Amino acid sequence: MKRIVATSLLAAAALSLSACKSSSNTVALQGAGSTFVNPVMTRWVQGFMQSHPNVHVNYQSIGSGGGIQQVKSGTVDFGASDFPLKDAQLASMAPAIQFPESAGPVCITYNLPGFSQALQLSADSLAGIFLGKITNWQDKEIAADNPGVRLPNQAIVVVHRTETSGTTNAFTTYLSSVSPEWKTKVGAGGSVSWPVGIGGKGSEGVTGVLQQSPGAIGYVELAYATQNHLPVAKIKNQGGNFVAPGTESTTAAISAFAAQLSEDPRSPIVNPPATAVNAYPISTLTFLMVPKDGPDKAKRTTLKQFLQYVVTDGQKAAGSLDYAPLPDSVKQYDQQQLNLLTANGQALP
Repeated sequence: MKRIVATSLLAAAALSLSACKSSSNTVALQGAGSTFVNPVMTRWVQGFMQSHPNVHVNYQSIGSGGGIQQVKSGTVDFGASDFPLKDAQLASMAPAIQFPESAGPVCITYNLPGFSQALQLSADSLAGIFLGKITNWQDKEIAADNPGVRLPNQAIVVVHRTETSGTTNAFTTYLSSVSPEWKTKVGAGGSVSWPVGIGGKGSEGVTGVLQQSPGAIGYVELAYATQNHLPVAKIKNQGGNFVAPGTESTTAAISAFAAQLSEDPRSPIVNPPATAVNAYPISTLTFLMVPKDGPDKAKRTTLKQFLQYVVTDGQKAAGSLDYAPLPDSVKQYDQQQLNLLTANGQALP
């Protein structure tokens, strides 16, 4: 009996030691930011952790503004934002790099019970709705966008984001580019003073408010609309076509700005020129922001591996979730930025 007990104790000690070693070998990475990118980020985290069992990546979907702030305060290893920082903003924080990691459409979704047709909206109608000038779904402007379609006699309820948001930045950048009145009265940015509407926190919050509000219209990333079975509007582009949000139409928008992106990957890709007849007009690149240096070489090496996965093999997952894969020129830029990452001032493998 004593031998059995002794053997059991030794086995338990061995298991405990093994567990401690396994725990001590686990590398934990923390990220935060964009809700827009959260669906594909979840897929990236799962894919990377499957092939790296000793790595744990946690991403908090708190909005682009929150992600930027946490990178600034040094509480995360990486942040995600749907709008890039300008040079002066980057200079105000500890040395950091930023680079595009995906692109996607900002879709216009709505809640119109009993309305089964695909809604079409022009730039003028969309700006008029969010300015509070168009207040009913039977307004003549919306009717002109949808000839032969019976629209409901329903008051319009505008839903928007409450916190600083990259999705808001992309949407208001678009509205500023198509509506002089919007540009003058409201402008573009991650947080604006909305003329009308009710707010929801994050894409999740906007989706929830919209689902509970008949007659509502709002803007979210396409994956949120798809996952929640919400309809999305076709938006009229400069080529005169009403285009649905999707991978191909976002890729067409990226292609329309290829020259600008080769000069500066931070260039907006909203409202492409008329020659881009198949481009969706409200598209955006999303960005990762990472401290340039850190003290833990093992952790920093793992971080670099994860980010390289995101901009290479991870792009296949992006396409399957209605995000547009990055063009090769942008991928090359991303790799150049990743090669700048260091630990204690030393280059990473």
